[in-house]
Amino acid sequence: MSHKQRTVLESVFHEPIKNNIQWRDVESLLHHLGATVEAAHGARFRVLLNGRELMLHHPHHSNEFTRPAVKQLREFLAGAGVTPSLYDARQQQ
Repeated sequence: MSHKQRTVLESVFHEPIKNNIQWRDVESLLHHLGATVEAAHGARFRVLLNGRELMLHHPHHSNEFTRPAVKQLREFLAGAGVTPSLYDARQQQ
């Protein structure tokens, strides 16, 4: 995992929720984690990771995720078994 991808992962799980997370950085992180990101209808993207599915909406008029979208992404990643601490534990094995 690159330093930037690690920073994005930590930003997703940061409290309070940040809203300056860029779409392309999240997409890079998801690909690194092994997720499949497929274009769906309109500005929606279907994300598959560890048997979980999420429909992400590409932000309009900017490339930054909104707080609700970051929260949704956080819950999806946690449900798929990807948090900063779990990722570190898996890498040390």
